[in-house]
Amino acid sequence: MAHIKSVINFPSAQRKERKAETLARQYTAVRQQTESLAAPLSAEDQMVQSCAEASPAKWHQAHTTWFFETFILTPQLANYRIFDQRFRDLFNSYYNAVGPQPEKALRNTFSRPSLEDVHKYRQHVDQCMQELLSTSALSDEVLGLVELGLNHEQQHQELLVTDIKHAFWSNPLRPAYQSGSAPSPGSAAQQKPKTIPEGLVAIGADGSGFHFDNEAPRHKVFVPAFRFATRPATCGEYLAFMDDRGYERPELWLSDGWQAVQTHRWSAPLYWEKSGGEWYQFTCSGTRKIDEAEPVCHVSLYEADAFSRWAGARLPTEFEWEVVAADLPVEGNLLEKGNFHPAAAPMAKSEEPVQIFGDVWEWTASAYLPYPGFKPAAGAIGEYNGKFMSGQMVLRGGSCVTSGSHIRATYRNFFQPATRWQFSGVRLADDCI
Repeated sequence: MAHIKSVINFPSAQRKERKAETLARQYTAVRQQTESLAAPLSAEDQMVQSCAEASPAKWHQAHTTWFFETFILTPQLANYRIFDQRFRDLFNSYYNAVGPQPEKALRNTFSRPSLEDVHKYRQHVDQCMQELLSTSALSDEVLGLVELGLNHEQQHQELLVTDIKHAFWSNPLRPAYQSGSAPSPGSAAQQKPKTIPEGLVAIGADGSGFHFDNEAPRHKVFVPAFRFATRPATCGEYLAFMDDRGYERPELWLSDGWQAVQTHRWSAPLYWEKSGGEWYQFTCSGTRKIDEAEPVCHVSLYEADAFSRWAGARLPTEFEWEVVAADLPVEGNLLEKGNFHPAAAPMAKSEEPVQIFGDVWEWTASAYLPYPGFKPAAGAIGEYNGKFMSGQMVLRGGSCVTSGSHIRATYRNFFQPATRWQFSGVRLADDCI
């Protein structure tokens, strides 16, 4: 019987061993990617927190390390030595079940630990994580937590770039995060909306690979027939909206959006400035003239919605977006390209929509709500997504600073509707009547 039992269990043990080996390689790659993104920054740069939504680059590096230490190493390695007990609260973001955490707006006051100490913290945890991943008989739960931790760090890689862009724009010197000249102005692909027939469709992760809890359970949704734009709206199209007094016409705006326009005096997307009669925008490689063929970026849900009304269309629902994206490959202008800025849409090689993945996150008309049957995980990990399902809107598709190994058709990003510091844009949809 013992022999039979070992034979039955062998494939599972072999599978877990291969999974651990794969995760060990991924762990090294993800952690190195974070360090590569932070490498151009000085210690002073990594202290800056220029808006309430952002965090310092130093904090991003420490918090992602905290995640591995808190949720994996401390409970799983009997001989694990906590690097600094004080970090348990200091680098906690919002996990109330773990313990208290400092006010987010105060993260730029953490001059200690030093950047050097944060690097030592990362090295300590990295060494122990590799030790853990080299051991045998890791449970599926632990392997799942490691995968979650890697995807968590990839989210913070995107935030690191987004946050440092805002920090450098807030600096009167307007320093560049990366070198590089502006590409030659292109021409936008022609809009040829695709008509999608009505149907009862399966939405959400099918369980074949990693997904966050908010992407499940997979369920059926009836989607009426609709039209879906070939590409995101461009800067040139948004300029036409502005030239037509788009920011001055209350009939185009949601009530809260109109209030935001008045309160914040919005008259253009974030990072846009007019000089000498020409529009310019701040990018990760400095200030450059607006390229009208590029996707418009750094607009709020309110601006995206107002532009859609002006264009005689609407924003797609997240279910419509997923129907279109489900069968398309994950490729495009993503983090690995190193551009960190949206690019003009390529000429379509087929009738399929382009720029589904990468370039800009696409606002949808869907509120961020749980799918039917959603249940958060037990314990502190359950706080990852579920408790934010109120007052936020869903974005889909990733951006030019989203890792290609991180994004997928079922991925649900979410932000409050006034958010503009993210790489967020607009794709139009319409009803088939």
